[in-house]
Amino acid sequence: MRAMKLTGIRQMELMKVPDPEIQDDHDVLIRMMSVGVCGSDVHYYTTGRIGTQIVQYPFMVGHEGAGIVEKVGPSVSTLKPGDHVAIDPAMPCFDCDQCKAGRHNTCRHLCFLGCPGQAEGCLCDFLVMPESSCFKIDNRLNFEQAAISEPLAIGVYAVKSSIPMKGAKVGILGCGPIGMSVLLPALEQGAHKVYVSDKIDARLNIARQSGASWTGNTTRIDLVKEIVKEEPLLLDVVFEACGQQDAVDQALDLLKPGGKLMLIGIPEVERISFVMDKMRRKEICVQNVRRQNGCVRETLDKIANGTYRVKDWVTHRFPLEQAQDAFELVANYHDGVLKAMIEFD
Repeated sequence: MRAMKLTGIRQMELMKVPDPEIQDDHDVLIRMMSVGVCGSDVHYYTTGRIGTQIVQYPFMVGHEGAGIVEKVGPSVSTLKPGDHVAIDPAMPCFDCDQCKAGRHNTCRHLCFLGCPGQAEGCLCDFLVMPESSCFKIDNRLNFEQAAISEPLAIGVYAVKSSIPMKGAKVGILGCGPIGMSVLLPALEQGAHKVYVSDKIDARLNIARQSGASWTGNTTRIDLVKEIVKEEPLLLDVVFEACGQQDAVDQALDLLKPGGKLMLIGIPEVERISFVMDKMRRKEICVQNVRRQNGCVRETLDKIANGTYRVKDWVTHRFPLEQAQDAFELVANYHDGVLKAMIEFD
């Protein structure tokens, strides 16, 4: 089969590799149809690492996927060949202390698609996954929407993990796919006002069309000054969704005393810092978000019934052979990109 692999910093090569085979009775063989390009994929492409996770070349990234079931293991009971599925890239052990406590997203032995040292990704024609990571979809969802359920489920989980949304005043700093994935469930759960920032006008336009109360381009305005004009008592919660130090600084200025900072963005740098005087005096609570936990089915259902509208998210499409063009586009934030999608024939 074809597989697009990283071969160096900002280098990719289309290779021929053996077709994967079912190894476990609970495995499912999937023919890939759509794979989204995620910011974490791009980190591996541009720097070769995220923290201690370092790429050993050649390596295949990609974890936002959907496809068609080709074959199932003898113990698979919920799927059959021909079924369309969304793929949850996480493969927890279900047996460690974290899994038994319901924290599958922090499983001690987690394998995750496209994560160095864990599992190769899904930028390939065929993929084998455990049945527990495959979610059947019906004809209300296309493959692109099914792939988008992966980042959107992270936003659903982040909002659930933050504060009660009803009546809340919310900030979202960074309006790429993860920022948008926070916006939709925040609005659905009753946020009173949502303030969104980004450096790309096209993304802000989609955020406004999706219900954001206010949007601002941080390349042209003093974000904190402008939001404080609107909300002199400041915001209840801020979701930092771009992994940038300046956004963390802005978040501390925007949060009211007792407010909550949710860190979702993945920084390229090893460390970020906080102005401790502001954090201490305001008694700010900080929480990290580690992917998602148990939100995939809910997310798929809400896309299918129209609660979460994601039809405008895919702004660019590429065949597998042009995956590097997609990665360069996303890495350079060109052409108003929100979500680039790799499409298979």
